[in-house]
Amino acid sequence: MNKNRQESIIKWCKSLLCAPLIASLCVSASFAADKDGDWPRYHRLDNGWRFSPLKEVNKSNVNKLKVAWIHQTGDIANGMQATPIVLDGVIYYVGPNNNVFAVNGKTGETIWHYQPELDPIVDEVFYTNASRGVTVGHGMVYLGSLDGRFIALDQKTGEVKWENQIITTQREDFGILFSSPPQLAGDILYGGTTGGDQGQIGRIFAANAKTGKTAWIFETLVDEKKSWPGKSREVGGGGAWLPGQYDAPTDTIYIGTSNAAPDFYAPGREGDNKWSASYLALEGKTGKVKFAHQEIPNDLYDYDSAYEGIFFKHNGKELIAHLNKSGFVFVYEKENLKIHNVWKFSEHVNWVKTIDPKSGKLIGRVNPKAGEEITICPYLLGARSWNHGAYNPGTGLWYSNAQEACNTVTPAPTDPASQTSPAALALGVSAIAAIAPPGTEKATARLDARDPRTGELKWSVPYELPGYGSVMTTAGGLVFNGDPKGTVRAYDADNGKVLWDFNTGSGIRAGIVSYAVNGKQYVLVPSGWGSLAPGFAASAYPGIDKQPGGSSIIAFTVE
Repeated sequence: MNKNRQESIIKWCKSLLCAPLIASLCVSASFAADKDGDWPRYHRLDNGWRFSPLKEVNKSNVNKLKVAWIHQTGDIANGMQATPIVLDGVIYYVGPNNNVFAVNGKTGETIWHYQPELDPIVDEVFYTNASRGVTVGHGMVYLGSLDGRFIALDQKTGEVKWENQIITTQREDFGILFSSPPQLAGDILYGGTTGGDQGQIGRIFAANAKTGKTAWIFETLVDEKKSWPGKSREVGGGGAWLPGQYDAPTDTIYIGTSNAAPDFYAPGREGDNKWSASYLALEGKTGKVKFAHQEIPNDLYDYDSAYEGIFFKHNGKELIAHLNKSGFVFVYEKENLKIHNVWKFSEHVNWVKTIDPKSGKLIGRVNPKAGEEITICPYLLGARSWNHGAYNPGTGLWYSNAQEACNTVTPAPTDPASQTSPAALALGVSAIAAIAPPGTEKATARLDARDPRTGELKWSVPYELPGYGSVMTTAGGLVFNGDPKGTVRAYDADNGKVLWDFNTGSGIRAGIVSYAVNGKQYVLVPSGWGSLAPGFAASAYPGIDKQPGGSSIIAFTVE
């Protein structure tokens, strides 16, 4: 909101003693307003857009982008997966093994560096090494650690202000941890854990952002026998492992949950398994459910709903477009999560005939049977992995990576003897492999530009290997995306034409951002191939797991 207009409204409002509206405006201003040159939160703003309003770098001069500086983490384990945060010319980001840095955005010089002393259990867990970012607010830099802590660092010095061992059952719950940065909901710091594929109950934790004191804990799985027969809830999964998004005026956290466990094996959990594979709206202060929609009831396909939502308007109505792994995009009315539309994102879908666009009901669903091999499309990494898309309000288009692959699966009970390690998974299979879609020569990949409400395709660019980094778009009419071989490209946001490219030396697995220092725009590309995804994808995309590792951030600008 324009500052002068905001002050005028507040002055007028005071004369009418309308304190509730004043409070709403103040909260909205503190978490929605920003400087154009900053990248203040994970998706830049909580609308999920990954859109920079900067336009110094544009279609006419993007081909002049040159490297300004490079910052190395010194640790390349599992590559670089973070989205950097940028405030007032300072970059805050995390590399492998929870190495947190504050970096001068003009020169690339390290301002401070922090690495926690981690519990040795981090060397035993399945989701090791990697973190997707930090959050900055209240004068602090917040980290969700690999050993289950919320840690608050002084924004200027990197010194620890407080820490909370918020997960106290890591070994019992198969090494669950915070792989994504906890997010701010006013004075509440909240974050979900890994755990869709582990035999435990998914949880979202919240703490007072200023003191670190635990505020609330929300168990994602509904405690109802009809939904979770027998003891299935105790090992039901449903972690909320990606960042949520906060709507300040309504004090609402929007966040998705992961698949139920065991992933592919039905016997024992024949209910609908709420709220796994769901999109939730929680009250920020309490963590209580305001609205919810389960996208995949009784999920038997590993179709997480943990991905981001894109908030946008259509004919004056506020909507949310939400992709999950299933190959469909669910479009909701933001105020109540009522279905507005459902559209097909993936070209190859066989687990269901279709999804009703008015009700979200699954039509013609195919259920895997124990002991029988089945081909399921899309595969367990989804029609897109967790790496985020971007929305440009100027074009009205949503830009997202996509992949067309399937997997063969033979459902089987999980052997209790295999569930003794913190790295244990409860996939519920005796065999699983990624393959090309039936009737095709090979698995394919692409970058799409679509209408987020209808799915109408504006343009598409084919990729040899799927893009596993997050997309960024700008007011300069550009779309930035990277590939597993390390090439980052700038596309014309209107037609997909390549306007610039640069090879960073290692694949892109993280979030590209843009910021400005003293009026000069920079494009910041985190580079460093890694994570578990390339190993899962290798049988469908040969060579994707052989790309060189790395871990750095590279700043580009037009000289």
